[in-house]
Amino acid sequence: MYAPERHQQILARARSEGRVDVASLAIELDVTPETVRRDLTALERHGLVRRVHGGAIPVERLGFEPGIADREGVLSGEKERIAKAALDELPDGGAIILDAGTTTVRLAELLPGDRELTVVTHALPVATVLATRQGITLHLVGGTVRGRTLAAVGTWALRDLGDIHADVAFLGTNGISVEHGLTTPDLAEASVKRALVAAARRTVVLADHTKVGRADFVHVAPIGAVDTLITDAGVDAELAEELESAGLRVVRA
Repeated sequence: MYAPERHQQILARARSEGRVDVASLAIELDVTPETVRRDLTALERHGLVRRVHGGAIPVERLGFEPGIADREGVLSGEKERIAKAALDELPDGGAIILDAGTTTVRLAELLPGDRELTVVTHALPVATVLATRQGITLHLVGGTVRGRTLAAVGTWALRDLGDIHADVAFLGTNGISVEHGLTTPDLAEASVKRALVAAARRTVVLADHTKVGRADFVHVAPIGAVDTLITDAGVDAELAEELESAGLRVVRA
């Protein structure tokens, strides 16, 4: 069994049982405990589990949401390719919405300078990238800033977004599946993401393969609210086919 296959099996068991331990995994997978520990370290590096004494717990069971600084270096190559592929979804001109997240920050960095775009965001890192960019008219949505994501949430943000009608919303997510749609760990963030979807004619989700097939704590929107998912080539083929069968366009970057 190759390492990626072990990682999938370990993660599936952790999510179904709530935790895994090194000793039983070593027996089940017929590998050494050292190999299992390396596998758990790799899964933790991808933000999927949290190591505990003797094993690991899936992050969703902990109510744990990695901060933006912890997520910046995770799957950076995949996020770069996803952001580049997202450029094909930009209107020639007009208005777009950029959600909070490390991949949307990369998209902000890549926005072309040869067209006039209005950009609406509630994310401070996105606003910092675009504040002085030529050709960009930036609208920063206000509210209570969450330290973990550096994004504005709350009634002020919802009120501001209620007046917006953009061409495309580029959304991040912690989980996307046919059954549960878009999900995220935080109630306040979920409310804002719902408002982002409602404020745009089209919704394009930017999510690496670790988010596909995963369900988190709070429901954001059904799968039918999403027009396009841009993910990376590591996405599970069966999960991608399920999403496509549900009417979603899936782009593998």
